[in-house]
Amino acid sequence: MGLTLRDVLSQIVNITRTHDEWRHKTINLIASENVMSPLAESLYLNDMMHRYAEGKPKKRYYQGTKYIDEIELLATDLMKKLFEVEYAEVRPISGTTANGTIFYVLGGCGKKALIPPVQAGSHVSHTKFGILGALGIEQIEMPYDKENLNIDVDKAIKMIEEIKPAFVVLGGSMYPFPHPVKEIAEAAHSVGAKVVYDAAHVLGLIAGKALEHPIKEGADVITASTHKTFPGPQGGVILTNEKDLYKKASRVVFPVFVSNHHAHRLAPLAVTAAEMMEFGEAYASQILKNAKALAEELHAQGVKVLGEHLGFTRTHQVVIDLSDRGGAAEPVKRMEDAYIIANKNLLPWDPPDAIANPSGIRLGVQEMTRWGMKEDEMREIARLIVRVLNGEEPEKVRKDVIELRKNFLEVHYGYKLEDVPEAKERFKEYLNLVGIRLE
Repeated sequence: MGLTLRDVLSQIVNITRTHDEWRHKTINLIASENVMSPLAESLYLNDMMHRYAEGKPKKRYYQGTKYIDEIELLATDLMKKLFEVEYAEVRPISGTTANGTIFYVLGGCGKKALIPPVQAGSHVSHTKFGILGALGIEQIEMPYDKENLNIDVDKAIKMIEEIKPAFVVLGGSMYPFPHPVKEIAEAAHSVGAKVVYDAAHVLGLIAGKALEHPIKEGADVITASTHKTFPGPQGGVILTNEKDLYKKASRVVFPVFVSNHHAHRLAPLAVTAAEMMEFGEAYASQILKNAKALAEELHAQGVKVLGEHLGFTRTHQVVIDLSDRGGAAEPVKRMEDAYIIANKNLLPWDPPDAIANPSGIRLGVQEMTRWGMKEDEMREIARLIVRVLNGEEPEKVRKDVIELRKNFLEVHYGYKLEDVPEAKERFKEYLNLVGIRLE
């Protein structure tokens, strides 16, 4: 018996509701995710999601964009102020789009780019398999110091001097320790190369002054996502002090990589920038404390945590090695059954074909910090993870996960609707306008 259209619509609604309810019972340790504040989230629902605004503010190819222009200029100004840069480009719709834009500007078919090894955290967009390769740029991996979980500076400098790449990429996806920007930038600039710092994962830590500012350390441009440690809407951003680079990038974002840049995310992006001005330092500081507490307790419970001699982590990430337990593929599934969400990850010594069952699990504490958890909760999360890793039935652990999580359902380090009364009224008015009543 076939489903009616109404049945299908009901199914769509129920799947969405079930997802929302489930994720509010879980402990999310995906290092590339976060949640917006209630104010930012309410502003994400706006009519700009239906509109096109091709071009730049005041120079659009469509009419009807005067208020989009205002919010885009405001978001741009806030991002420039927050990150203390001369230029910000907020139209990339993802960190990968931001990367592609800068690679396009700095590279070209046949040019060379130096990147960290994929197993050491380089993002797929940096590689021959991603947008770098699609642009015809040759990927060359920098030497890596597995003992110190970082780029081998001396060998990398020699490679830069010999190869003379068009640009060098720093930053990445598995990133417990910041890359040596100053040393690499000095070598790159000596041969006329640019340094691109992919801050997708650590943008919020930079905003909160918990990590060194890459541009102040010598990077020429920052590319980033706006939804990881920076807890805004999904999107991308480019930050730089170089006028010529900014102008070229702006001419590439549109029309090469983006047509409509999803203008409805600009208001929540602006709100998040304002939140980070007010709460960013406290938020970033707590993220680092939480990551350290999680790592130390996992280690104390007998789990192999990378970077013990380095203090385990200097970012939001904790990386564990399960090579002595048969790999990470099965444990992450069992953790999900226990409502602890994390991802398996290649480690520096894994072969590339180990992607289906790599040695590592990457954990990120930024979202649970946003929900108000602190060091004690991190230590409890570590113990819950260890129970799963040691073979306890996930269903038993799940009960304790739900019990822990139910006390952390309010976003911290951000604005509530009540903080801006007109926002709550606007939200009600918009819902009424589209036929939804908010009691």
